[in-house]
Amino acid sequence: MEVVLSCLVGVLSAAAIYLMLSRDLLRFLFGLILISNAANLAIFTSGRLITGNPPLILEGQDFPVDEAANALPQALVLTAIVIGFGLFAFALTLTLKAYRRLGTLDTSEMRVAEPREE
Repeated sequence: MEVVLSCLVGVLSAAAIYLMLSRDLLRFLFGLILISNAANLAIFTSGRLITGNPPLILEGQDFPVDEAANALPQALVLTAIVIGFGLFAFALTLTLKAYRRLGTLDTSEMRVAEPREE
């Protein structure tokens, strides 16, 4: 299962980089979200995907008896999801503001349409 998820992380990263290299600001934003999800999936996969064994340590032992999933990457991913959603909301608001002010989402045209104060 880890191999499949690792391949999925690679595909998501490749798609994200493709979108982020576009000149369209909205595509860049979608690429940013995809790369965030790819990073979250990579962190989640690093914690091992074991079913059936809770990550509990019995009394008098230093580590779990059987293989168990690490709970720390799961907690980190939950935090990263919240931070990623906040980043997406902020970036979407900035994109909307830029579109209303400049009338375009093409980054090359945004440089030309930028109002200059003299």
